Amino acid sequence: MTNRATHPEQDSGTIIGKLWERNYDPPTRRIIENLPIGSDWRCLDVGAGLGSMSRWLAERTPRGSVLAMDVDTSRLETSGASNLTVREADITTAEFASESFELVLIRAVLSELDDPVDLLTRAADWLSPGGWLVAEDFYFMPSEDATTPVGSRVIDGYIKAAMAGGVDWRQARRLPATLSRVGLESVDVTVRPLGPGQGREENELMRARMELQGQPLVDNGLVAAEDIEAFLAGLDRPEARDVTTLQFSAWGQRPASERRSR
Repeated sequence: MTNRATHPEQDSGTIIGKLWERNYDPPTRRIIENLPIGSDWRCLDVGAGLGSMSRWLAERTPRGSVLAMDVDTSRLETSGASNLTVREADITTAEFASESFELVLIRAVLSELDDPVDLLTRAADWLSPGGWLVAEDFYFMPSEDATTPVGSRVIDGYIKAAMAGGVDWRQARRLPATLSRVGLESVDVTVRPLGPGQGREENELMRARMELQGQPLVDNGLVAAEDIEAFLAGLDRPEARDVTTLQFSAWGQRPASERRSR
C-alpha cells in the first residue's frame, strides 16, 4: 500500500472514508440539528473514522468539547479544533463516569460488536440527564430478493464475507427497541434506502468499495470476477436499481427528571 503519510491522496481507505462521509454525514447532521444542541455540550463520537462528524460537532459546541474515539485514529483529521480531543481506544472496554456527555454518537459500530446492547446500556449511563444518544447502522435485505441475478450473487457474497468476519447486520433493525430498553425516552427512528441507483454518492461509494474489496471476495470463492464487473457496470442503469440495504438511524434521550438506576 502507498504510504499515506506522504501520499494521502493514494490511500484507498481514506478515499472510501471520504466518500462514506459525503454519503452518510448529511442525514446524521439533520438528526442532530433537530436536537436542542447547546454550544456547551460535551460530545462523544464513537467510531469517528476520518473525523468529519467530530469536527462538525466541535464547530457546533465552541464552549463545549468533543471526544473522537476509534480503534484506529491514524486517518482522523482534527483541523486544529481546540475543543476536539482524539483517543485511540476500543469502545468495548472504554469507561466514562456517569453523566459525562450531553451527546453520544455511535455510527456503524454496533453491528461489529459481540454485545452491542452492553455498549448502548453503558452509553445511556454516560449521558447527563436530558442528554441524547444517536445510533446508526445498516441492515441488509435478503440477497435472493435483489432486482437482478448478478446483484443477488454479489450482495450474497458481500454479506457472507461480512458475517464470516463477525458482523451482525440484525442490530440496526433492533435499534429503536433497544434504546427504549436501556432506559431512553422520546425514541425515534428514520430509515433510509440504499443500494444501486439510490443516488450518485451511493453509487460512487459502492464502486470504490468493490474496487477495494471485490478481489478478496473473488479470491475466497464468494463471487465471480465477471459478476463484480457486471454489477459495477449496471450501477447507473435504471433497470438495475435496487434497495439492498437500509440505514437505520435511531435516537433517544436520557430522562431529564431522574437519575437512571442500573
